Amino acid sequence: MNETDNFFARANRLLDRWEAALEGRANTPDWTYDAYRWRHDRLGTRLVPVKKPHRVDLDDLLCMHRQKAEMVRNTEQFVRGRPANNALLWGARGTGKSTLIKAVFNHYVDQGLRLIEVEKDHLVDLVEIVEALDSRRERFLLYCDDLSFEADDAGYKSLKAVLEGSISSPADNVLIYASSNRRHLMPEMKAENQDVHIVDGEIHPGEAIEEKVSLSERFGLWLSFYPYSQDDYLAIVEHWLGRLNAGSCNDEQTRLAALRWAGQRGSRSGRVARQFAVDQAGRHA
Repeated sequence: MNETDNFFARANRLLDRWEAALEGRANTPDWTYDAYRWRHDRLGTRLVPVKKPHRVDLDDLLCMHRQKAEMVRNTEQFVRGRPANNALLWGARGTGKSTLIKAVFNHYVDQGLRLIEVEKDHLVDLVEIVEALDSRRERFLLYCDDLSFEADDAGYKSLKAVLEGSISSPADNVLIYASSNRRHLMPEMKAENQDVHIVDGEIHPGEAIEEKVSLSERFGLWLSFYPYSQDDYLAIVEHWLGRLNAGSCNDEQTRLAALRWAGQRGSRSGRVARQFAVDQAGRHA
């Protein structure tokens, strides 16, 4: 291709993107990247590459052996083209739910696994996203962080339809991995629980409760995360102190400082443990 042909080819690609933006159509993404974000704004809907995704090592995730094993098993099945379930990771804040999703992505990225972050406000585009990925040979995780809904959220029904409930068959190369602080993803009101009724001695939840439970039940894999004990918290602190070459909890002063750090934040989570180690590394660098 000579220089003139190359100029016109680039101009045509630019015009295609401009027309797509004006029409609100999704542009063809650059598939050479590992991770993407879905964008829906005045320029249209599109996949935007993440040039420096957060790389997390599975070995850095402690005190979640069961959850980690289940996520690795499910993702391994998916990457190998075998049946696998959409996953909901729910529980206490700072316990590694989102980090575990990033870690399994990083673990299998060399085997063709790709990650697409979809914000809650853009879940209404899920059908469009899945259709855009259906013909690709890669395997995609749609990642929804800190997922929760209010009663009138438009993305609620879109997510239900993509998980199970649409007339379209689920895409073989797409899974949804979501993290949430709520088990059923929606607020549960006292009045709704009062609508429970008993038939032949059996308890039957009210319609409002059934509707809320129906969404989370569409995730085939449920993993729960609970607050860490003090020993778990200190074990995670020790791990990150070692990784950052920032001391050890064997030093009583450092151990007490780690406990004070957690007390001031009202949480003994993995996130807080790493933040303490980062602070120590910065102080003593």
